[in-house]
Amino acid sequence: MFSTLRDRGFDIETRNHAEAILSVDFPAETAELVAALQSFSITTTEIIGSGGGEAKSTQRLRRVLSEAGWDKHNFRIQTTVDGQPLGSGTSHQIDHVRRGAAGVLALEIEWNNKDPFFDRDLENFQRLHAQSVISLGIVVTRGQTMQAALGGLVEDFLRLRGIGDEAALREFGMKDRTERQRRSVARAMGAGLGFAAAFARQFTADKYGMATTHWNKLTERTARGVGNPCPLLLIGLPLSAVAADSPAYSAASPEL
Repeated sequence: MFSTLRDRGFDIETRNHAEAILSVDFPAETAELVAALQSFSITTTEIIGSGGGEAKSTQRLRRVLSEAGWDKHNFRIQTTVDGQPLGSGTSHQIDHVRRGAAGVLALEIEWNNKDPFFDRDLENFQRLHAQSVISLGIVVTRGQTMQAALGGLVEDFLRLRGIGDEAALREFGMKDRTERQRRSVARAMGAGLGFAAAFARQFTADKYGMATTHWNKLTERTARGVGNPCPLLLIGLPLSAVAADSPAYSAASPEL
């Protein structure tokens, strides 16, 4: 089912018989998910842009999934005794839920968050599966090849455009940098690095560093059993999903 994604470099891992469940009970829903992921792309401009709110690339992926019936849902679980509610109950909001004839799939996208959000997602899946609310949980995050290449992508972007200071980056959606961030770049330049290399190193360490959501942080948790025994499908977005920037890009053209 996932051969086309694997061929493109996606990281794919299944746990607790998830692939068998998807192939037998959810072939149509899995095909929808694969098609949505194949359409995913992000530009280096969007990687650099650090305005508030969710990344535009993630918004596009969410729209494709929503159009296929993978909608946000808040599961509310209430325990009752003799018809009377016991406590206030619990709720679990899931980014994308797909209801099929054989059951329910739950999916979370963690493009760039703090890595403890993986614990939240996996533990939610475990609780919902234990209550027979969902059949399987899915997590989509940055894959290994994309994570490893981010610094080089940013550095090449700056070099190719002849960008030699942070002020020029505002055109691409860069928000104001902190004094700490500016000092870090200045120290690296003082040690002999050019602006492109110094900025790329500091920027990617800050924004896409080891404490953020990416493939290795996700699989570290599943290797420890977080989320068990819920069947899980883990997906890492690859470097091949990074599309070339259009020379005509402007901040007013967010869909490029």
